Amino acid sequence: MAILAIVASEQETGISTDLDYPLLADRGAEYAGLTGVRIMAETGKTQEQVREDILAAVAAHQARVKDTGAPAELVRDQMAICLPLLDAVVPPRPKPTLNQCAAMLQLAYEQVYAREKLSRTAQDLKTLAFVLDSRAREKLKAQGYSGNESDIILTRAREEMRARDESRKGLRAAPDLDYDHCFALAAPDPKDKKYEH
Repeated sequence: MAILAIVASEQETGISTDLDYPLLADRGAEYAGLTGVRIMAETGKTQEQVREDILAAVAAHQARVKDTGAPAELVRDQMAICLPLLDAVVPPRPKPTLNQCAAMLQLAYEQVYAREKLSRTAQDLKTLAFVLDSRAREKLKAQGYSGNESDIILTRAREEMRARDESRKGLRAAPDLDYDHCFALAAPDPKDKKYEH
């Protein structure tokens, strides 16, 4: 579990080598919670004791990674062991389609805008929604759909995602789709990055 926590933390800071793995923040936290409950039940330790044990394991693992001559290989070897365990306990959520992602980011923007007006978060969501909508339209065009047909398809996707959100309101369940996948779909194309300074 320590390696999952380390990789999840580094993913949040944008360390590129750790972005090669599935995003771990949500699933890793759920896994840690379930594992902590299991350890408390098996050992009789308190939540605080288990938390301290986990933090000590993370610190020890960080020191081990730091002291090795090939940290990326050590992480890769450990992730090869840990990811299947994570997948067994907290299966990956289904990845939404490009159309669903465009719809979800547009709806997220609308919700944040309703609360915060044009805050920084709202602006970021608006940009991501625009990028995904543009990419979805390009893909639909390549598949032979007209502009009007694309409008209809994307409007339906928004309505379906709105209905999905409404049906889940009040539930304290984890998201049923891999929302992080949408951010990956909105990332700049590698061919575009060569022009950035």
